[in-house]
Order: sequence, then structure tokens, then C-alpha cells
Amino acid sequence: MTTWTASFIASDTDLGSAPILRREFTIDGGHGAVRRATLDVSALGVVEAWLGGSRVSDHLLEPGWTSYEWRIRVASHDVLSHLSSTVPGDAAVLALVIGNGWAAGRLAWGGGGGWYTDERAGFAELRIEFEDGHVQTVATDSDWQALSSAITADQLYDGEDIDARLRDGSFLQPGTPTIPSTDGHPGRSVGVHTVDLGDRELVADTVPPVRPLAEIAAVDVWTSPSGATLVDFGVNLVGWLRVVASGPAGTVLTIRHAEVLEHDELGTRPLRTAKATDHFTLSGDGADAFEPRFTFHGFRYAAVEGWPGTLDELRAALTAVQVGSDLTRTGTFESSHELLNTFHDNVIRGMQGNFLSVPTDCPQRDERLGWTGDIAAFAPTASYLFDTRAFLGDWLRDVWLEQQHADGVIPFVVPDVLKYSPAEDFGKPDATAIWSDAGVWVPWTLYQAYGDSAVLEEQLPSMVAHLRRIRDHLSPQGLWDTVFQFGDWLDPDAPPEDAAKAKADPGVVATACAYRSATLVAEAAHLTGHAAEASEAEELATSLQAAFREHYVTDGRILSDCTTVYALAIVFGILSDEDSAKAGDRLAELAAESGYRISTGFAGTPFITDALTQTGHLDDAYRLLLQTECPSWLYPVTMGATTVWERWDSMLPDGTINPGEMTSFNHYALGAVADWMHRVVGGLAPLTPGYESVLIAPQPGGGLTWASTSLDTVHGHVAVRWELVDGELLVRATVPDGVTAVVRLPGLEEQRVGAGTHELRAPAAVPTA
Repeated sequence: MTTWTASFIASDTDLGSAPILRREFTIDGGHGAVRRATLDVSALGVVEAWLGGSRVSDHLLEPGWTSYEWRIRVASHDVLSHLSSTVPGDAAVLALVIGNGWAAGRLAWGGGGGWYTDERAGFAELRIEFEDGHVQTVATDSDWQALSSAITADQLYDGEDIDARLRDGSFLQPGTPTIPSTDGHPGRSVGVHTVDLGDRELVADTVPPVRPLAEIAAVDVWTSPSGATLVDFGVNLVGWLRVVASGPAGTVLTIRHAEVLEHDELGTRPLRTAKATDHFTLSGDGADAFEPRFTFHGFRYAAVEGWPGTLDELRAALTAVQVGSDLTRTGTFESSHELLNTFHDNVIRGMQGNFLSVPTDCPQRDERLGWTGDIAAFAPTASYLFDTRAFLGDWLRDVWLEQQHADGVIPFVVPDVLKYSPAEDFGKPDATAIWSDAGVWVPWTLYQAYGDSAVLEEQLPSMVAHLRRIRDHLSPQGLWDTVFQFGDWLDPDAPPEDAAKAKADPGVVATACAYRSATLVAEAAHLTGHAAEASEAEELATSLQAAFREHYVTDGRILSDCTTVYALAIVFGILSDEDSAKAGDRLAELAAESGYRISTGFAGTPFITDALTQTGHLDDAYRLLLQTECPSWLYPVTMGATTVWERWDSMLPDGTINPGEMTSFNHYALGAVADWMHRVVGGLAPLTPGYESVLIAPQPGGGLTWASTSLDTVHGHVAVRWELVDGELLVRATVPDGVTAVVRLPGLEEQRVGAGTHELRAPAAVPTA
């Protein structure tokens, strides 16, 4: 465990800008050359560190968002190269620029902010090691100084203001820095004071950093009917715009961001109170380069005001910088169906935009919170597409911290800022199905994906506490129908203004989810050697199953008789074999009656194609997946979507935005079906946790003539590609060393193959369209 000597420090005076915390020091002499240099940084807010005249790294928004009441990450950087031009006896400068970020900025839609601190503070500890073993330490303390910066405003929701007239690089160099001001009077440096963290723990950062992921050029610039200058970057992304501009001193460029156009103008209504606007003030001294780094926007389009040149010059001056947590890509998917390929691309882009320090719900409006229900649904897809072990494993630590301080309740969002800015629409928070179940479903997903039971051991107290909270709220009939439930949130048949008004009975949804959580906790407890907890979970699962069958099931029909309740009951295994078969038939009937338009919300969507497949209705699953009419997975693709939407009809067929107050065009939850695409369409699934043994079983359908999927597992690269040729199913499978694959193909007996590349053939029926 690392022990630091540095203190958190803050400016003695409100400088009216993002403060610069600065320390000049002399490199110790007499110890030979510097052989190693490490800088650890953190903040109450977000920090950008500078050493030797340049930025320490390309990491962004450090130290990220955690449950700051109890733990704050400290990021570590190798900075030897930043001292390479210095020798012992030289002076150098270490500087921190501190933004509001999550700790000091406004969060949630209630309008408040600063829930975690009333002053932004920085932390740094530089350790310089010399040839003879001597270590010099430069750490934040009360001897540092604070200066104003050119960043005159910054909020994650609202944007960043930068005044180039206030820029002066002297703060990065030894000597007395100048502090310019617009009124001609030089500013001054002020003192700092230490900030007491109380019981907050500093922890070493083990999470992939937020950093630039791509740079995207504008594809079009034009003038809207209202006279606005609009820019299109071709895809819906998360980040900001880099601008290079020159013009008269004091010229202000205003850049507003939005995901879509409506009536040929910037569609800003879904932003709610988020301003999503950056202001850049020109210096008048040649070309100024602007790039905000203490905010982020969800956008495809931008409106630019105050541009002093031509539209062609503007197009050349703008670059969109896509940012997100830098997770390693592990999974791929491709097929003969181009719309399906685009949808899968949209799932990836949406995940990249919303995996930004925490797994968020949207990147554009006044929210951007770690909603537990979204990741409960999406974790299997996420953990196939990218390596999520460190990212989600760290987030789960905050789940347990929040839970311990909320009487065992896993909150709606983690970190839980809603406890400070209550979500009045949802009443007093308590355990709720799917959302709170994330505390069980996510660690189980990580175990299945990576085969490491340590995550189950670490999270088991959280998992068990969640079950006990459910048990304490069961009705006298043994059903989980006594507290607020989101239920099948965003059922497409719910009215735009009431996303919880679903067809599925909330008690049916919650009781089925409770049963699933209880069975998973029982398995986790057995795996980690906790017999008492396993027995407790098994007892609860048995009672929930009995109550569900008694009160909700009649001859295979389930109360509220809609697609979601059948999907959950089938996949979670809460029904008898006989009732499961009948439920599958009824689910297929309902899918057909809907014209194979989707009829599930957040609860049912991740499971409906699996439920159909498991009960012998593969063709119905494909017809549902490949539907293009609204509501469906592919309808947004036909409307030009480049990310997954929050609502099935976030944009209506006439090109107008859904009239509900809540809608986002970048929201990964409904992309959870990609997990089924990988396993069933592509044909690659784990047989044992971590893919130590795999199932290769593609199930062609829907008119697809080929598909391929691959995964970089902890045991190596696994790949499956199939195609239909002359009435045969041709499969090419790659299996890494040490892994066994079970191959199941239509018309053939099951076989086992080992490491290597295998060519397999089977008879194939003509796939339906």
C-alpha cells in the first residue's frame, strides 16, 4: 500500500478561473544523474499536471470519479523524460491546473453542485531518484503558490471558457511568473492552504485512464435556415472541438453542441439544463489554438458563432477530439447484413462514449451518471467487446461503499450523487430490481468473462447484503412487489412522459430478477467457499421460485402476458420445464402479433432473443433482430444513427425528437442484444468461466449468408467464421493453446477439438429472410 506525504492544497483566494498551483524547486546536486522520476497526482476536482514546461501525459479528467466521500484515486506517471533536459542544481517547475470536474462541479438535473467539496484542491508528489539511491521529494504543501489561468469557467455539463488574452507560459518556467489580465493591470500570485480530507482514503489508480481515442474532421459546414453556422462531424461522439483561429483581440467564438438536428437546426432540447457550450476569446496576436479539457460533450453537430473567416476556413480549423476511458478492444463481429454491422458499430461507439471514468447513462445532458440498471443489462456485451476487468472492478468497489452507507441498498446511480440531489420522481430510494441487481449481475459477468473468482470473493458481502435487503421487503406472499420499481423501464408502449408505465407487472419483473440474483449469489458463495451464505441464498431462491409460480403462472401464462415477463422467466429458469415450453410458444405468438417490432424495455430487451432461441423459436428471434420498422434495433440505423438511442423512438419517423423530457441519442443499454449476436449469430460462447473451454455453435438465420466473431480471451485468441455455400454450412474456428472447444453444428454429433484452426462442414437449411 502506497503512503504519501503530500497534502491536498487549495488557493487562499477565489481567482475567478481554474487555479494553477505551482512550485519551483531545485534538483538536488551531488548524487549523480537522475535515473527515475515518478509523479503521483490527484485532485478534488480534475487535474492536469505540467513539469519541465510540458504536460505530464495525455490523460484527461484525472483522477476520475469515485465515491469521493470515502476514496479518491491517485494517478502515477513516469516523468523521467520531463527532466531529461535538466541537471543537478537546475531549477524546475511543477504545476497543477485544477478544474471543477465531478467533485466541485454541478451534477444531476437538480441544478446543484459541489456535493463533494466547496473548493477544488490539488495533490502532487514528485519522487526523483538518483544514481546513488538518493530520493528527492517535491510534494504539495502550504509553501506552494496559486495563480489564475486562462480558463475562466469550466463545468462538465456546461462547457469551458478560455480567454487567450490571459495566457502566459511563464508559470511553467523558473522565475517569477507574469499573470496577465485584460484590464492592463498584472495579477498576482496568492498563497495556498491545506485541505483536510477527513476519513477519505487515497488509493492507487488501477483503472484505464480517460484519454483521446480519435480525431475526427468535419464532413460538412453550412448555414441553417435561421442563419446559424452548423458543422457536422459524421458520427455522434463524446469529447470536444479543437479550434485554431485568428482575429481581433476580444473576438469571442461560441460553440454549442448537440447530437441531432431538428427542423434543420441544432436539436438542443434533449440537453435539458446542460449548456454544452464553449467560449473561446481570441488574443489578437496571431493564431490561437483552443482545446477544452475540463469538460466533455456528446455531439455530432456544432453551431459556431463569431467565426471571423469563411466556412471553408472554419471547416479546416475544427477537429473533433473523441475521448473516453482507454479500454483494450477484445471482441469483434461482422456479418453479411450491413445494417446489422452498422448497429454493432453503434454499440461500440456508444460504449466508448459512455465508459468515461464510470459507466454512464448518457454523455450530453444534465445527468451523465453511473446508472446501475444500464450496466446490469449491458455488462456481458461490454465485457466481450472490451477488457472491462479493471474498469468495472473498480466501480464495484464504490457500489459496496455506497451500499454500506445506505443500509444495504445499492443505489440507482454509483457514485450516488442523487443522495444529495434527490430524484423526487422515484421516491425514497430502496433496493430495486435490475438497478440494484447490478451488484450481483456485474461481478458474475466479470467472473464469466475472465474466470477470476477474486471479484466474487471481494464483492460477496455486497451481493449477500443486496439479497437480504430484498428478503426484508418481500410481501407476505413472498413476492418482491412492495417497493418502488423501475420495472420494464422505457417499454416502447409507455407514454413519452411516463417511462415506467410498462405492460409488464413490476412485481413479476422484480420477483424474477430477485430469483436470478439469489441463484447467482448461491453459486458465487459456493465457488468462494462460503457455505452459510450459499445456503441462505438457495433458501431464498427456492421460496421466490415457489411464490412466483403460485401467484404469477397459470398453465404457462404469466401475469400481465407480455413479452418481457416471458423473456425473464424463461432465461432465468424460474419456470418448470413444461411451463417454460408453453411460455416460449406464447412469447413467439406475442412477437408475431407485434409484427416483430420490439415490445420490451430495459428489463426484457437483453433477454428476449435468448428466450426465443432457448425455446425453439430461432427464426422469431432473427425476425425481431432484423426488423427495421419502429420500434426496433435497426430502425435508428435507418434514421442515420451512429450510436444506440435511449428510447426506441428517440427520433420519430418524421425527423422530430421524441416529445418526452428524457431522451438521449447515445445510450448503450438497448445495445445489450449484441451479446446474443456474439454467442448465437457469431457462434462463440464460454463453456467455462474465462473461456478456458468454449462453445462453437453458430445458428444461421434471418437471411444472413455469413458471420464472424472473435475474442481475445485471457487464454488467447478465439475466432469463428461461418458461411453458407451450396447448401452447406462451412465453419472456420481458431482455438488457442490450452483451450478445448465443443463444436455443435446442425445435423452433426457434438465434437471436441483442441488448439489450432479447424475447418468444419455441416448440412444447412436455406435461411429465412
